[in-house]
Amino acid sequence: MRAPVLVTLCVLVLSDAAARQFTEEEMAAVRQRIKSMFYHAYNSYLDNAFPYDELRPLTCDGQDTWGSFSLTLIDALDTLLVLGNQTEFQRVASLLQDTVDFDIDVNASVFETNIRVVGGLLSAHLLAGRGAMDLEPGWPCAGPLLRMAEDAARRLLPAFQTPTGMPYGTVNLQRGVGPTETPVTCTAGVGTFILEFTTLSRLTGDDAFEDAARRALRALWGTRSDIGLVGNHIDVLSKKWVAQDAGIGAGVDSYFEYLVKGAIMLQDEELLDMFLEYDRALQNYTRFDDWYLWVQMHKGTVSMPVFQSLEAFWPGLQSLLGNLDGAVRTFQNYYSVWRQFGGLPEFYSIPQGYTVDKREGYPLRPELIESAMYLFRATGDHTYLQLGLDALESIEKISRTPCGYASVKDLRDHQLDNRMESFFLAETVKYLYLLFDPAHFLHGGGAEGDGSWEPGGEAGRCVLGAGGFVFNTEAHPLDPAALHCCGRHAQDRQQLRDVLLGLAEPAGQSEPGGPEEAPPPGQWESIALKPGARKTPSRSCPVQPFSARFSVLGQVFTGDA
Repeated sequence: MRAPVLVTLCVLVLSDAAARQFTEEEMAAVRQRIKSMFYHAYNSYLDNAFPYDELRPLTCDGQDTWGSFSLTLIDALDTLLVLGNQTEFQRVASLLQDTVDFDIDVNASVFETNIRVVGGLLSAHLLAGRGAMDLEPGWPCAGPLLRMAEDAARRLLPAFQTPTGMPYGTVNLQRGVGPTETPVTCTAGVGTFILEFTTLSRLTGDDAFEDAARRALRALWGTRSDIGLVGNHIDVLSKKWVAQDAGIGAGVDSYFEYLVKGAIMLQDEELLDMFLEYDRALQNYTRFDDWYLWVQMHKGTVSMPVFQSLEAFWPGLQSLLGNLDGAVRTFQNYYSVWRQFGGLPEFYSIPQGYTVDKREGYPLRPELIESAMYLFRATGDHTYLQLGLDALESIEKISRTPCGYASVKDLRDHQLDNRMESFFLAETVKYLYLLFDPAHFLHGGGAEGDGSWEPGGEAGRCVLGAGGFVFNTEAHPLDPAALHCCGRHAQDRQQLRDVLLGLAEPAGQSEPGGPEEAPPPGQWESIALKPGARKTPSRSCPVQPFSARFSVLGQVFTGDA
């Protein structure tokens, strides 16, 4: 269904790009350019927009957009450390503790607050050791950034108090869900919580977050059509689909992303099985010539033959599962669109080979660069480095202003819009930098830190930062190792240790000094709560036997192998 001109353009792009091999010196020079891009935008925000949520780069001022809590600063915090700036990371972490308060009468997006605020704070908290911050005893099970993340997430929980468990799209941070709030929300707004909420539960010992995320996922799973697809918008009270277009783009994208990444981070076979069943239906009904169209969720008939810029995450996600051939071909299609316009329009008509009316903008989204990073990691093909360099130069040429980088209002003539979304610093710049730094600690290397891991948990019994970071949909890296440091997992380790010691001792004997004392009441409760706050003890779960493990491309899951 592609126009012939696009096929030709795609071939030319890849032929030209494949001819160049980047040296380490060239990659280092590109990283310096990316750092300069970051600091031009970041300093412009601090000078002209802080404490507002976002910078307006054409008028050099700020505006609140998602909740009035200095969103760009929260979103950019872990990027500072990714770029190696420990000093500013420490300063901003302290500044946020002093200036941000979530106890405000504001209606906030449940989805956006989770991925940007909760995700950003959790990531910074888990990177605090590498950032040389003063750590509270027991870190990562305690710390000021963790308390902030917990506070923000707890204010989202009222949205999940529905008959179905699927959350409302908006919640007031002081008063909960309003009586006139619409029950209609997008699919991604239901299924994009398992990474952040489970991390919170495992660090604090409060299962309420993970339970809410899992209940929402399972409720959404039960609404799929007879042909295995889900729509775009759903009524969270009645479970009726309001928008029945099925695809991988806007309104659905991060739902599929979190099934895969949740399976990897949590070693969860249930989530992986869900995605694989969806993927079979998507490949059968929505994939045409390595594009993914929108179809009617019950019939599978094409409803919108368009490519949306948010779909560009898909090749990277497929690469995590080892589906490299299809991922590479789909990426080639998407990049041909970038070369046509110098960016990805929000909507692109595949039959016409051009933008869709009123959807011509490019708000500096990261998804194509994100996929390039994953595919370069998977293949080592320097084609993706060339594409990253092209993206860097396109953004510099089209979007740079004296006060930052502006969203592109219309890619046909490169008109600019007076907005710089926080994800530009959280995602776009970060993925660009990581694309050109294969030895970065987030990839398992040690180029940006002293050593490859840090001790954590009680008496330093946990190993953090050893690799395997999982990025949430806002590019905030989460360390899966941290999930096994605190609360019930620490208790599981103690129970296992007791069993092993019991087996090793002759009958009737114990260690010198008598039996080991039981942990005091409440030891495994959340120690992330503020002093005086009520604590809820968490339940214990059995340790998974080693025989119940299997791996996919080096990622370990639990379940029957």
